[in-house]
Amino acid sequence: MSKNTRPLILVTNDDGMFAPGIKRLVEIARHMGEVIVVAPNSPQSAKGHAVTLADPIRLNQVDVFNGIEAYECSGTPVDCVKLAKNILLKNRKIDLCVSGINHGSNASINIIYSGTMSAAMEASIEGIHSIGFSLEDYAMDANFDPGTPWIRLIIEHVLSNGLADSKLLNVNIPHSSLGPIRGMKICRQAEGRWEEEFVEGVDPRGQKFYWLTGNFATNDTVEGTDISALREGFISIVPSSHDLTHHRAIPALKSLESIKHIV
Repeated sequence: MSKNTRPLILVTNDDGMFAPGIKRLVEIARHMGEVIVVAPNSPQSAKGHAVTLADPIRLNQVDVFNGIEAYECSGTPVDCVKLAKNILLKNRKIDLCVSGINHGSNASINIIYSGTMSAAMEASIEGIHSIGFSLEDYAMDANFDPGTPWIRLIIEHVLSNGLADSKLLNVNIPHSSLGPIRGMKICRQAEGRWEEEFVEGVDPRGQKFYWLTGNFATNDTVEGTDISALREGFISIVPSSHDLTHHRAIPALKSLESIKHIV
């Protein structure tokens, strides 16, 4: 198969160009198509869907992955996707965007905060089939080996079959401490929230500062949620969307439409 007939795969992340997770994702993707990497030049975790407006964004080509075209971006993960589509790959069809492999879970409400998932979501908004991959292990020496064949299988499936009505998958891989991966489950996003704590301190100039920390909390662990699947040792796959409409709430609010004039 010639280069021009191979699928064009955009690889990005939020942990930066030199994170072990993106290295593994590039190793997987390079066997499935022509790969272009655009990643932040510094860690951008929890940046959500932020875009850079007030500062110039810079792209620098780097030689990180043997034989793979790669660019560091001074902006956010979403900026990486925007520049890839509108500058580097302008007038070319991107067949798939894969983001990650993130160090740490992006299950449940974490999809809102995640730079990894926001990059994938930006691609999906542009009509590109996209997958965000995350591993439940924050360590820099996290073991990606157990999840590798499953990631390969999921990418192959999407390249061959597309994603029907959804253009975005949120894929989370359980921590290796749970034992061998038991399989995959197609799930819904669990309800959850962060219980924040702020550590207060004083800098060398005597100015007070606050450092955000906290714990993730959820009671939504019933069968069928991504949190439940991960706790049982399964890979969770959540078909996701940028449509934040709470459709079931619409009928209860319809009575407002009858009001035509306010005295």
